[in-house]
Amino acid sequence: MEQDDNHPLFRPASWGRTVGSALIGLAYFIPVLWMLLAAFKTRQDALAVPPKLIFAPTFEHFVSLFTGFEDGKQVFADGFQLYIFNSLFIASASVLLALGLGLLAAYGFARMQLPGTSYLLFYTLAMRMIPPLTTIIPLYVLFSKIGLGGSYAGLIAVYTGFNLPFAIWMLRSFIVELPREAEEAAWLDGSSRPAILWRIVLPQLRGGLAATAIIALVFTWNDFLFSQILSGSDTRTIPVAMLRVMGADFGTDWGLFAAAGTIYLAPVLLVAFFLQNQLLRGATFGTVTR
Repeated sequence: MEQDDNHPLFRPASWGRTVGSALIGLAYFIPVLWMLLAAFKTRQDALAVPPKLIFAPTFEHFVSLFTGFEDGKQVFADGFQLYIFNSLFIASASVLLALGLGLLAAYGFARMQLPGTSYLLFYTLAMRMIPPLTTIIPLYVLFSKIGLGGSYAGLIAVYTGFNLPFAIWMLRSFIVELPREAEEAAWLDGSSRPAILWRIVLPQLRGGLAATAIIALVFTWNDFLFSQILSGSDTRTIPVAMLRVMGADFGTDWGLFAAAGTIYLAPVLLVAFFLQNQLLRGATFGTVTR
């Protein structure tokens, strides 16, 4: 059998890119690996120098997170499960609202000839560029006046508002790339705009929706500022709860902190894993010329 010199296995450039990508991926993965290992180590093993790679795993830190006590000291008044629920509920609700409202606005911007469309799009993008730190005090005062301070509704409204401009711009770019023929045919057959959006546009937009949802989820899930200032004792999310592990009242328990970080990281990784095909389609949508 003759050797195919054009095969990727025999190209030095391909090997170089592969090795380079592997090294970069390893550099990003090492801190995550350290966190995962520390979550299953005792406090002594977690602080051992040099680090222990072979150890007897323990689930004591995860048990402490859900019971609220570590070595007889109270860590969380209500257990970590409250903060997990808060993060899941607030992130899911805000992302779904941003996708729903953003899809309607994006379709209007992409398919309808609206007066001042370019100015409205620029204004929408400008709203997303406002630094969150400049809005936190007005939002805190406003929510205190109208009774939304420390509530789920307040946090969901804030995250929806900050995700909405991004959702509009990203979904609009996907809709513009879709062919109009099927929509125009349905319009001539008497279908309404909502029916066209639901039956024709939405099935072709799954990749774009997945990509938009993951990016919006990451922003909401990782946010600390709004949750720290605008949440209450019953609505705090995981980033704020993790700060208590770093508190000075009993010192930093790195095993406990790593266990909290492992739980904190898991949902985003699972969502990205199950939606990876749609995410890849969304990321590469429109890059192939027809």
